[in-house]
Amino acid sequence: MLTTADKPDAPAAIRVDLGAIFVSLELSKSTWLVTSLSPGSEKMSRHTVAGGDIASLLACFAEMRQKVLTREGKLYSLVVIQEVGLDGFWIGRTLNKVGWIENHFVEAASISVPRRRRRVKTDRIDGETLVRTLLAWKRGEPRVCSMVKMPTPEDEDRRRIGRERKVLVAERVLHVNRIKGLLFCQGIRDYAPLRRDRRVRLEELRTGDDRALPKHIKAQISRELDRLELLLEQIKTVEAERDALIAEQTTSASPAAVLLGIRGVGSEFAAILHSEGLFRHFDNRRQVAAYAGLAPSPWQSGSINREQGVSKAGNPRLRTTMVELAWLWLRYQPSSRLSCWFKDRVTQNGGRFKKSMIVALARKLLVALWKYVSAGVVIEGAVMKSA
Repeated sequence: MLTTADKPDAPAAIRVDLGAIFVSLELSKSTWLVTSLSPGSEKMSRHTVAGGDIASLLACFAEMRQKVLTREGKLYSLVVIQEVGLDGFWIGRTLNKVGWIENHFVEAASISVPRRRRRVKTDRIDGETLVRTLLAWKRGEPRVCSMVKMPTPEDEDRRRIGRERKVLVAERVLHVNRIKGLLFCQGIRDYAPLRRDRRVRLEELRTGDDRALPKHIKAQISRELDRLELLLEQIKTVEAERDALIAEQTTSASPAAVLLGIRGVGSEFAAILHSEGLFRHFDNRRQVAAYAGLAPSPWQSGSINREQGVSKAGNPRLRTTMVELAWLWLRYQPSSRLSCWFKDRVTQNGGRFKKSMIVALARKLLVALWKYVSAGVVIEGAVMKSA
């Protein structure tokens, strides 16, 4: 039977040579839990601040420094860690303006937790875990967690266009399907809500049993068309803003402008690839694939060695876009080396495993596009658009 080792009678205090007060923030809408570990102290301290009250948070930090100054006779700086979540990056940008605060964002899924089926989870435990993770990271322990690089406000705002368009298109699909569903139960199958003559066609519709469309369902569909037309207008506005942004970047040779020169890559794909991924700096191809969630996830233990598929731990918008672009790449770039590689692998498998191979093609294509926009490495066999 396994037994737990006894804790030492006198736990060691925090290493003073690190020269900082380590603080973690557990953020919620109502309260912020501040957990700190100070030089010379053996226990973690906890403070509660009202959610969104940044002034009280800074006052709490200043009070921590004064207590340590009284005890140790030295004024220490603060190292703060918080998980990336609903609050975004505005707290970190505010804290970075203070000279004696060093702020870090961590990916919550990268922090090690107990693997018990029913593990205890509270804000208090999470706050202590964050502090211990920050201590290990500052000591230089490899792969203890994944810190997130905070984007600039400009890069973060640039994403809004592509993300808003995706939300609007999803809402458009909902309204179109709703209209078709209402008409289907009346025996009408050939109505196209996205056609320009949708209003005229609505007046001419006859049910499957040759009756005029009932007035109440007709009024409901008319209101659905009002919302649909508003969405179509908003989508058109967003797309105009996207095209104008790409046109402004053409002279500066930005990744979006460079990608537009490749056949099969349109304005939407170019904007998404740039705003969601290629604006960042990557050291190698593994980082590129991991950021998109297209890196493999092996499972190896003893004689067991199998592949679980892609991790899906990265940017979901970039990953979805790359899979869509991979299918289009086969259509518009059939003679490229990547397309030939895909066809050869599918042929070797007897025409099977197309879905898994298209994900592999998406990973290879993303790496090739990254090399093209960052180092000018031309994709072998790729056809450019005619001037």
